[in-house]
Amino acid sequence: MDREERPESAIEEDGTSELFIAVGEQLKVLRIRAGLTQREFGKLVGYTEGQISALERGVRIPQPDFLDRADQILNAGGVLIAAKRAIEKAQAKARVRHPGWFRDYVNVEAQAVSLHDYSTQAVPGLLQTEDYARAVFTQRRPLLDEGTVEKRVTDRLSRQQIFDRWPAPTFSFVLEQSMLSRPVGGRTVQMNQLQRLLHLGSLRTVELQVMPTDREDHAGLGGPFIVLTPKGRQQVAYTEIYGHPRLITDQDEVRVFADRYGIIRAQALTPRESLSLIEKMLGDS
Repeated sequence: MDREERPESAIEEDGTSELFIAVGEQLKVLRIRAGLTQREFGKLVGYTEGQISALERGVRIPQPDFLDRADQILNAGGVLIAAKRAIEKAQAKARVRHPGWFRDYVNVEAQAVSLHDYSTQAVPGLLQTEDYARAVFTQRRPLLDEGTVEKRVTDRLSRQQIFDRWPAPTFSFVLEQSMLSRPVGGRTVQMNQLQRLLHLGSLRTVELQVMPTDREDHAGLGGPFIVLTPKGRQQVAYTEIYGHPRLITDQDEVRVFADRYGIIRAQALTPRESLSLIEKMLGDS
């Protein structure tokens, strides 16, 4: 369910992307001055090499605690700490620069204490690599211009910081096996995406399952959906078919989706079996 793909007539340029890029460039200059590779710096701040790369390219929003640690480690003299207020303001602005029809869902997702996603056509946005996300937005019809594609990719990757929260939300994902076999963006992009799924599925906070294509019994033939619980609020559901989004709050209807999701999980491979399947797909490549 590629939930940001519907066309949006409003202008998406608001300057936040430029701020994240500028801070990323500062971070890169300071890291190189300190004589550290991305991998070495990542180990010092508790980030992966890929996360540091995303920060330096401005496609990942730096968190306040990261800026505090980075400023000290890189001997930045308060330069990165001074960026915190601007980053916090930009984050608030970024939350509303998603397409208008999508903002209600984004706000609920950002507050989620649990999120359960059943996807059928493409890897969910929260699990996508940068290259996979770019391929998805590049292929949508009608075509998006290059600037809009890059903004959509940045917005999508910024949502993935929900995995960095602590206490962490409860996550579960059920993915159709057919989508994992589809080489969106090419074979290399597909393999890197499978590696990303393997990594996320290995996290203590994430349960990732695959629905085998050969299953005879399948409760999810009605299409993809999400069931999530915002902090301090009742559970809601979200569906989107061909750009028609629906955030469902009626509790009787939400219960139907929750029950359906439970059945889908029971019919899918277990998390351990699912990771083994993904490993096999990588080994067969």
